[in-house]
Amino acid sequence: MDTRILKEQNWLFKSLPLAEWERLLPYIQPFDMPLGLVLSESGDKMNYVYFPTTAIVSLLYGLENGSSAEIAVVGNEGCVGVAIFMGGQSTLSSSVVQSAGKSYRIKADVILEEFGKAGPMMHLFLRYTQALITQMSQTAVCNRHHTLDQQFCRWLLLSLDRLTSNDLVMTQELISNMLGVRREGVTEAALKVQKAGLISYSRGHIKILDRKGLEHRTCECYQVVKTEYERLLPDKFAV
Repeated sequence: MDTRILKEQNWLFKSLPLAEWERLLPYIQPFDMPLGLVLSESGDKMNYVYFPTTAIVSLLYGLENGSSAEIAVVGNEGCVGVAIFMGGQSTLSSSVVQSAGKSYRIKADVILEEFGKAGPMMHLFLRYTQALITQMSQTAVCNRHHTLDQQFCRWLLLSLDRLTSNDLVMTQELISNMLGVRREGVTEAALKVQKAGLISYSRGHIKILDRKGLEHRTCECYQVVKTEYERLLPDKFAV
């Protein structure tokens, strides 16, 4: 693949200065992300940083009883594996592919070596991490204070921002795990939004019919996160 095309496929790649990009280029590996693939479990030592291009990855926090809830989504604006360059090597969350697609990955030691230079890449990745923490914090607030209907719309909009189409394909079980509710709750929320004419929903296939309507129906949490991403990652999320 033309390296110029490769660089455009992920915002972090695109934003790297040429010198840093050329140092990383020999270590970039293509990596397919099928639906439901688990990239890491809670407590796992991560060996790679993943850079989605057409895939979306959910960061999930699980409980002892087997239930879980999504704390953030990552797409072509960022990477999965911030614990590596933040110094922890592992995290209590797990990472699962929410929407199938393509990605690239780079070995942890390569990222750590470049991060240790305290140059442009370090500042870029820290800015992205701040945006990711904002999303996690707002998700926690949303899950505590807003209706499932509003959470579902927020989740759809965050996913749309990281896709090139208006279609999402995933299992009902995966959606319920991400939202931290029973499958019946997902069905109820999806049917409400469908009845309003905003989406078409059938057996895990969701087609967005009215994005503006979704934005009007969701809570303020979506806009809070979007505004912060626009501030910190302006070339990716500028209006």
